[in-house]
Amino acid sequence: MLANGFDGTRLHVTEMGEGPTLLLLHGLFSSAETNWIRYGTARRLVEAGYRLILPDFRGHGQSDVPSAPEAWPADVLAMDIEALIRQLGLGTDYVLGGYSLGARTVVRLLARGARPRGAILAGMGLKGIVGGADRGQWFIRMIEGRGSWPRGTPEFVAEAFMKASVKDPDAIIHLLKGQQSTPRQALAGLDLPILLPCGADDRDNGSAQDLAAALPNATYAEIPGNHMASVTKPELAEVMIDWLARR
Repeated sequence: MLANGFDGTRLHVTEMGEGPTLLLLHGLFSSAETNWIRYGTARRLVEAGYRLILPDFRGHGQSDVPSAPEAWPADVLAMDIEALIRQLGLGTDYVLGGYSLGARTVVRLLARGARPRGAILAGMGLKGIVGGADRGQWFIRMIEGRGSWPRGTPEFVAEAFMKASVKDPDAIIHLLKGQQSTPRQALAGLDLPILLPCGADDRDNGSAQDLAAALPNATYAEIPGNHMASVTKPELAEVMIDWLARR
């Protein structure tokens, strides 16, 4: 289906399954297909009895890619998801989850007042939340230097991944410049149940254990893999299903 972002930008949204609603957000340079569907996480959640709502962020996957800088204000992804929540009439009876950039967007939504009955922050650590704006500088440099990175470097790998789901890399620079950090004081006020699944070798966004310690009602769950691999593992769905069953 198609939905409208905060300014009318068309967002592609995949819906699957029946049951309690999970709204799941993907990572940077990715899409609902890449993060949630391709490696079986969505299928496992549907089989466990959940309804999934899987949007593609603006500039990613099958969603529109506005090029004007004014289409990319600070917190634009959170603003789009707020619009989607209103359009779908979700109220508070849903669980909000995300991987990497999706997890950072979940925190921004919570800080801005969203009140789901639970949240999932996958592939995320404390540094990626309280220093979210800093993380974007590496990606901006990578995008600006695209086509020049030596094979095998982290920049080369990131550029190759970006090409699969991003049509206009220059638009993503606007997104990255508008990323907002969330201070520790705000985290201390997020008292809803939160699950933090993270790869055992994933340090891309800092420590997930430190993020769990900064939240009043968080559960850390270690799964195999690093930042790129853990999202492909069946254990991601398994820990989500186990945690959801106890909510």
